[in-house]
Amino acid sequence: QVQLVESGGGLVQAGGSLRLSCAASGRIFRIDDMGWYRQGPGNQRELVASITSGGSTNYADSVKGRFTISRDNAKNTVYLQMNSLKPEDTAVYYCNAHCWIPGIQGERPYYYWGQGTQVTVSS
Repeated sequence: QVQLVESGGGLVQAGGSLRLSCAASGRIFRIDDMGWYRQGPGNQRELVASITSGGSTNYADSVKGRFTISRDNAKNTVYLQMNSLKPEDTAVYYCNAHCWIPGIQGERPYYYWGQGTQVTVSS
């Protein structure tokens, strides 16, 4: 069983910073892309940032220049450093990982989600 455990959310004033972490555990052969998504009140879940195993990154236009995604492959952990936070960044943030799981007939790909962590930015 694979689990993604997130931490680091909370309440912060506009202009402040937070750092989210997400650690994957379980029988994992390899992790390819990892990413952060968010879902604000009344909104659909949207991609915030993603990172490949090689370190290539992709960001939503709304967070470019403010957020930085990184990962530690040895620890199966992905981070999201969020600076210059705005009230519109308020959302539940979810991490996602594309994992290859070992099986009798070889490795198979699965996508896993974390439980979500609340980020609230006050004006």
